[in-house]
Amino acid sequence: MSYEHKLAGLGVTLPPPPTPVANYVPAVRVGELLFLSGVLPSRNGRLLLTGKVGDGVSVEQGQEVARMALLNALAMVRAELGSLDRVIRVVKMVGYVASAPGFCDQPQVLNGASDLLVAVFGEEGRHARVAVGVAELPRQAPVELDLILQVKS
Repeated sequence: MSYEHKLAGLGVTLPPPPTPVANYVPAVRVGELLFLSGVLPSRNGRLLLTGKVGDGVSVEQGQEVARMALLNALAMVRAELGSLDRVIRVVKMVGYVASAPGFCDQPQVLNGASDLLVAVFGEEGRHARVAVGVAELPRQAPVELDLILQVKS
């Protein structure tokens, strides 16, 4: 089954890809690798939630915004490649979680994105991952993701 059909089968519709808010491009392709710029959980230029996980933002809310950021990332992939079916494998995801002092469950937050990658891409969606707790993220976002994918030429 194609990844596009799998996404539809999950009842997921991708949003329009976010537009850059500074001097960078959404994605850069080098050979078979596609590097995505940092992706926030936003729609139409507005963050869906702000704050720090562990102080006003729950782990469950963090998981949801991580999933939303991933949907934006997949929209960027589709815009760059024309179809998610050109993805060979998800190589790596780095997730940044704006964390309150003492908050240590960043991996649980990022499962919101990782679980969806596996649901869409199956074994090819299992990826290397880094979960980083940070003091601040752009525009007070609770989560930011960046991904590296192997893609068909």
